[in-house]
Amino acid sequence: MVIAVVILLLVISSLLFHFFSPWWFTPIASNWTAIDQTINITFWVTGVVFVAVNLFLAYVVYRFRYNKKRKADYDPENRKLEGWLTVLTSIGIIAMLTPGLFVWADFVNVPADASEVEVVGQQWHWSFRLPGEDGKLGRTAIPLINQNNPFGIDPEDPHGQDDVLINSNELHLPIEHPVKVLLRSKDVLHNFTVPQFRVKMDLVPGTQSYLWFTPTLLGRFEILCLELCGIAHYTMRGHVVVESERDYQTWLNQQPTFSQSLARISREISAGQQMYTTCIACHGANGEGNSTIGAPALAGQERDYLNRQLHYFRNNIRGGSDDDIYGRQMLPFAAMLADDTAVANISRYLNSLPPVTVTQSTEHRGNVSVGRELYQNCAVCHGELAQGNYAQKAPKLAGQHTGYLKRQLENYQRGIRGTHPQDMYGSQMILMSKLLHDDRAIDDVLAYIAILQPVK
Repeated sequence: MVIAVVILLLVISSLLFHFFSPWWFTPIASNWTAIDQTINITFWVTGVVFVAVNLFLAYVVYRFRYNKKRKADYDPENRKLEGWLTVLTSIGIIAMLTPGLFVWADFVNVPADASEVEVVGQQWHWSFRLPGEDGKLGRTAIPLINQNNPFGIDPEDPHGQDDVLINSNELHLPIEHPVKVLLRSKDVLHNFTVPQFRVKMDLVPGTQSYLWFTPTLLGRFEILCLELCGIAHYTMRGHVVVESERDYQTWLNQQPTFSQSLARISREISAGQQMYTTCIACHGANGEGNSTIGAPALAGQERDYLNRQLHYFRNNIRGGSDDDIYGRQMLPFAAMLADDTAVANISRYLNSLPPVTVTQSTEHRGNVSVGRELYQNCAVCHGELAQGNYAQKAPKLAGQHTGYLKRQLENYQRGIRGTHPQDMYGSQMILMSKLLHDDRAIDDVLAYIAILQPVK
């Protein structure tokens, strides 16, 4: 009897929670009300089955409760009951699947007047590409992706020269205009989701998926990645701003094209070269660094990494610890860079320099064979040849002074570097550095890195 009552209370509480729960759909902001309707049909079908099954279970528990004067009947088959269950189950499945098939047919058939936008996902960032005046997106290729061409656009394709590049996490769209979203991943599996639009689709490396929708409400809506894509998956967010056609065109006219980006790169390199004169005393005329004074080699280093570290120094995210003697020396020099543009220019110039061969210290000698095995944990981010990884925002290690690398690993292990709340990548390195349990392990992995040749 008690069990039957508990089952009834479970049914009643589940229904009350469903109808009065504050956790419900966000207000819809696109044309896909049919998706909500399909989900509601599924709720009704499964809800009715849930109630019916549990009420029947409660009845059976009560009706056939233990009675020592009653014997159970053995009835291995009941063709009539099996027939009814088969029919009712089939009806329920058809009721759930049929509306979804009609919605899916609409979902995969894009209107002829839909504009295109490409969404590119990478750990852990969104970027966007729009066709230019010719209305066509240029060809792309994975081998062409680099810091100067993050979308991998073929420079020989005339359709790509006027492509509009959005390197921020914010995409603008005009209201009441259908848009086809082309989805591409640079690294691992991601998922593009805007809850208010009721659309979601995986970004699969090596292929291109798509979805389409028509924004129907003005506003700012969050883009989420709903596929676990790595340690910083939770940070992979962006926004879609839906605005009037006039405001959209104003925003669009402010965005650079691919050809403009290439021209800007040349200007930034030239400006960065002039600024670098104040850095030569420590880092060398060719960015080769100076192991005697603890200055790292900077030539050919990942631009995003350089940009990030200079920002860290300027904002006391790095170099703020009293124990970071060399880091504190960088603070006044970083402060001499007037603004973000200056930081970007000098980072661009240093990245453009050809890699140099540095003279490695013989103070710490390790076992190359052991270091090769230990380095496999590092290769995930820094590359098999320690060449750095643009997509992972990981710096180049090959060609770097081993004394500098050793000091940074020790700083991570001791909490001198990477503990600031805004240093997301630093907090990751603290965990990874602790995989090297002692000085011998550090020397071994550095011995292996030292034999790797720097590449551009």
